[in-house]
Amino acid sequence: MKDGPHIARIAALIGDSARAEVLTALMADRALTATELADVAGVTKQTISAHLAKLVDAGLVAVESQGRHRYFRLADRDVAALLESLMNVAFRAGAVRLRASPREPALRRARMCYDHLAGEVGVQFYEALVRQGLLQATPQGAAVTDAGAQWFEQVGIDTNALAQQRRALCRPCLDWSERRHHLGGALGAALLQRLFDGGWAHRAGDSRVVQFTPRGELALREWLAGTAPAAASTPQGTRAA
Repeated sequence: MKDGPHIARIAALIGDSARAEVLTALMADRALTATELADVAGVTKQTISAHLAKLVDAGLVAVESQGRHRYFRLADRDVAALLESLMNVAFRAGAVRLRASPREPALRRARMCYDHLAGEVGVQFYEALVRQGLLQATPQGAAVTDAGAQWFEQVGIDTNALAQQRRALCRPCLDWSERRHHLGGALGAALLQRLFDGGWAHRAGDSRVVQFTPRGELALREWLAGTAPAAASTPQGTRAA
């Protein structure tokens, strides 16, 4: 007797090259139209419609209609976590693209991993938080220390409120390009949103690349050094969380 979920269907769906490109593009946690995804996958609009129908039917992708347009995004964080794990395995196994994208160096430095920060900067950030005693390794992954709760409050993040969410507060997420961990979970998402709200970083166009402003680079260096930037508590034009 065979037990457990049948994974072959999901694996076959993800294994198709065009669908894999679609899912990777949606890792930026940004809804895209079928036309935009057809360009990403390098297929016709008719072909992408068939691919998207299969992904929606399998619960890997969600669709929302707005006016005449339909927007597609990953169904949930579980799907994003699965894709990031596959990227780790692919990178470790040497399954890399023969021709790197012009954005590849920027993608490796800082990128969206669904809704939190990944890449070299994301890894440095996570390791600095652990080194400074703001996060502590646990059998479950990581936990916020008392000093960490105070530090996050300084930068406008209420860890007590985040802990009430159904989502894990902080989860180490293995980074495919760095082979070390960056910070996922509700706290990872809140930190990245803080960078965006503070005007310290922004997404680069329609890609997963995260770019830092000059002011953001300065704030980032202060954060990595263990100092909450003076402007972090109430960034101009925003309210503390």
